[in-house]
Amino acid sequence: MIKSIGSNWALNALQIGVLMLLTPFVLRTVGDAQNGTWITIVSMTGILRLLVLGVPMASVKSIAEARGRGDLAGVNRAVSTCLAITLGMGAVALAIGGLQRGAFETGYLSGALGEGLTDAQRDAAAFAFTLTAAQVAAAFATRLPYGILEAHDDFPVRNALMAGELLLRAGLIVFLLPRAPTLDTLAWILVATMVAEFAGSWLAVVLRHRGVRLSLASFDRSLVKGILSFSVFAMLLNVGTLLAFRCDALVIGYFIDAEATTQFDMGNKFFEPLLGFVIGIGAVVMPMATRLKAAGRTTELAPALLKWSKISFLLVLFVGLFLLILGPQFLGVWVGPEFRGPAGQVLQVLMLSFLAFMPVRGVALPVLMGLGQPVRPAVALVVMGVVNVIVSVALVKPLGLLGVALGTAIPNVAFSLFVASLACRELGLGAFAFARYVLLRPLVAALPAALALVAYGRFVEVDTWPELIAGGALLAVAYGAGVLLLGLRHDTLIQLPGPFARLTRSA
Repeated sequence: MIKSIGSNWALNALQIGVLMLLTPFVLRTVGDAQNGTWITIVSMTGILRLLVLGVPMASVKSIAEARGRGDLAGVNRAVSTCLAITLGMGAVALAIGGLQRGAFETGYLSGALGEGLTDAQRDAAAFAFTLTAAQVAAAFATRLPYGILEAHDDFPVRNALMAGELLLRAGLIVFLLPRAPTLDTLAWILVATMVAEFAGSWLAVVLRHRGVRLSLASFDRSLVKGILSFSVFAMLLNVGTLLAFRCDALVIGYFIDAEATTQFDMGNKFFEPLLGFVIGIGAVVMPMATRLKAAGRTTELAPALLKWSKISFLLVLFVGLFLLILGPQFLGVWVGPEFRGPAGQVLQVLMLSFLAFMPVRGVALPVLMGLGQPVRPAVALVVMGVVNVIVSVALVKPLGLLGVALGTAIPNVAFSLFVASLACRELGLGAFAFARYVLLRPLVAALPAALALVAYGRFVEVDTWPELIAGGALLAVAYGAGVLLLGLRHDTLIQLPGPFARLTRSA
């Protein structure tokens, strides 16, 4: 399990590195207006992902169950059935994407979003929308090999393939975008890397799991109901996530303009890859929970929930302290001084809520899904997303970007409290015991580090990379010492390597 989660984290670290390289590069190359339009395209076409229901998550669960029984024929039936469903949903998504393009052209390109674009750029944006919608529709089926690898605990191989696609995409953007700085170039790059990624992932399945076939030959109608019933609730998770984190750009693009969309996106930029770190845990925890339930060993899940929730919170808290205290300065150095103000404020507001949301989304929610208890958390995530949109629309005019950020942050915290309490009840844990182990000691351990970084920011004008790096190093040393001496002292669930374990015991 440690190896799988470690490989997930290595991929997330690479994603953040590529993000830091590409974000200012793309912004400088295409400009604010085209960049804001691209963010809107990605947000609108992301809606199409809802049509696949929760089949990717259901495929992992179904294949893992068959694998747990040692049933290779059952694995192939699950693969074929999921492939048929994703192909059908992909065709529907492609048709809806064509309708979406019309709404994009009339509602956005002809409105405030398109005011900063030339006619040629508008045409390129419309074509980019079509290509991106087609890429999203095709990805329903082309990502199924990843579900096969996840169900077989092949996370290092899966992550190596994802890393290869990421590096290929980054290389193509750096090489091609300056030569053709339009949005259709970005869309073509997505299509090309998707094809390469599918070829590599399916080759990995063929070589590593020789009995598994990606075909329709083993389609089993009797499995459709079970897959779709689980998928509906997994889909609700996607709906909630989309409403909560993808519709902000649509609200801002409609009510304000492309430049404001870019400002908000920069403040929101790091949360998706940071969430990937904790979802990297969840991707391993969910099939583990499924297997333990199938084997009648669910009592082993309570310690796992506590352990990995605390690890997730410690990870998020470290990054969160840096972004809460020096986040605006970081944006100013990384992207440009004009992003220290509104984007920096967005970053700080969202970070506060994600301290609660990320550990719950990364551990407690996958545990409930693996136990076959998806209904209430899925509905709660949808409610969270709906409230997000309503509050954001209500506050965008009077408060601007801050109102949209508050519309995201407040439902995040409410959702986190609800799902954490559900997981505790399901596993027989007291809510106070959970909060004391997962939250209280890490917060106490982090207090000296937070005070040290606040003092650093007060006495040092942080406006260059060396000053940011020095602040990060100060935080790392102070936070690491606090966690070892206070946060993990006498912890019986988290086993540290020898030297660190001796240090906590001596303290």
